[in-house]
Amino acid sequence: MLIAGYRNMTPQQKLQRVGELNKAIQQLALARIRKQYGEISEREQRLRLAALWLNRETMIRVFDWDPQKAGY
Repeated sequence: MLIAGYRNMTPQQKLQRVGELNKAIQQLALARIRKQYGEISEREQRLRLAALWLNRETMIRVFDWDPQKAGY
């Protein structure tokens, strides 16, 4: 039934679904980060979230933030 539903979706509906699922995954990851690190700034929460998807070199180059030095 689920597969049939996906087959009947337009490409725009499929992209919207992917976006919704990605947002849900990010919200779950943020909840874990908040639980694990407690009271950290909004910026650090976002950096730690980005570090789940980006490699260390990119985090340093783009955000000037090293996950290893931050205790990630």
